Amino acid sequence: MSVQQARTAKVAVSPLSLEDAKEPPLHLYKNKEPYTGTIVSVDRLVGPKAPGETCHIVIDHGGNLPYWEGQSYGIIPPGENPKKPGNPHNVRLYSIASTRYGDFFDGKTASFCVRRAVYYDPETGKEDPSKKGVCSNFLCDSKPGDKVQITGPSGKIMLLPEDDPKATHIMIATGTGVAPYRGYLRRMFMENVPFKFNGLAWLFLGVANSDSLLYDDEFSKYLQEYPDNFRFDRALSREEKNKNGGKMYVQDKIEEYSDEVFKLLDNGAHIYFCGLKGMMPGIQETLKRVAEQRGESWEEKLAQLKKNKQWHVEVY
Repeated sequence: MSVQQARTAKVAVSPLSLEDAKEPPLHLYKNKEPYTGTIVSVDRLVGPKAPGETCHIVIDHGGNLPYWEGQSYGIIPPGENPKKPGNPHNVRLYSIASTRYGDFFDGKTASFCVRRAVYYDPETGKEDPSKKGVCSNFLCDSKPGDKVQITGPSGKIMLLPEDDPKATHIMIATGTGVAPYRGYLRRMFMENVPFKFNGLAWLFLGVANSDSLLYDDEFSKYLQEYPDNFRFDRALSREEKNKNGGKMYVQDKIEEYSDEVFKLLDNGAHIYFCGLKGMMPGIQETLKRVAEQRGESWEEKLAQLKKNKQWHVEVY
């Protein structure tokens, strides 16, 4: 049986008119007049040994809040802003984890990948509920049918460039930073859309342990069905060691493949970074060290990547 035959048929999506716009939708709903969406489902994504809780949340927007892969929605949690009594909370941005067609392929929902933000007192080690993340807890605690105030969509930096279906896309994520890539990969490998991807998508995902892996079944399936077009490398910091015996972080995994990564970048590959902003210094240091070992200046290389629009960063 050839690999070709073993593939699952791609899913029909609608409405295909979502392909017609030449420019991404932007700021259709603003903070002063948000759109009211409805929670469809909230599911825990991680296993019992994962530190913290990460949820997959599907929101119905009725087709009134279209977006493109790589964009974000703003969420305004209910209640008043403790710093500005009488005013609503500040908006929180979340990368959308679905394609423009949503998880039901009908263009009416958007999905988020949200980690519940909890605060532990450094002295007592106990959780302090007064300092928990207002919006992430609101979303993870929400029930089907609950209403949610949405703004956006926003963002252009993480849009998937589709001008060359044979391009290489190197995607680097820590934790919930995998959200936009889930959208890209569903568009590339799951949906029957006009964009016929035949390049290379290479995902590096850094999480704490096996129980913390996100969307692993989905990604493993692409690996099985599209071995020539998808690569997936996981870095499990609490289960694996890097070559120096320290914890295996995503930058250590990139370093293992640095020759290939640099060659791909020299040939025009796009590289994306998404996750907590603390991920970037370690990654940048690794890339700088690798460049210097190759006799290149990282500053010059980075300037060139930015100029060529190959460098895409969204950290929070």
